[in-house]
Amino acid sequence: MKTSIKTISIYIMGLGYMAVGIMHFVNPDFFLKIMPPYLPWHLELVYLSGVCEIFLGGLLLLPKYRFYAGWGLILLLIAVFPANIYLAQSETAQQALGVSQEAAIIRMPFQLVMIALAYWHSKP
Repeated sequence: MKTSIKTISIYIMGLGYMAVGIMHFVNPDFFLKIMPPYLPWHLELVYLSGVCEIFLGGLLLLPKYRFYAGWGLILLLIAVFPANIYLAQSETAQQALGVSQEAAIIRMPFQLVMIALAYWHSKP
């Protein structure tokens, strides 16, 4: 049972990361709205994070590369966390995405869940 739950979660997460990565190119404006102003090259970073999500999500689907995909996703999740902090702090970003500050704050700990899943998926 444990193996099937893990396998299902690997495919859900891998395909999910790939889908969100594609959205970075289809609708970059959504992601630009939560880019912290202190970061340079907003559009380029949105595209770069999209490429990373597509690539790492795809690698997650390949057993041979899951270790690297898991650790890559951990690093990516840490790298994009400032956008979550900015969303929680910025009323402008919250209004642009149509979320409340409470929802933005509640969303933040889920990043730890995503990191834990990526770590679990990196294990054989």
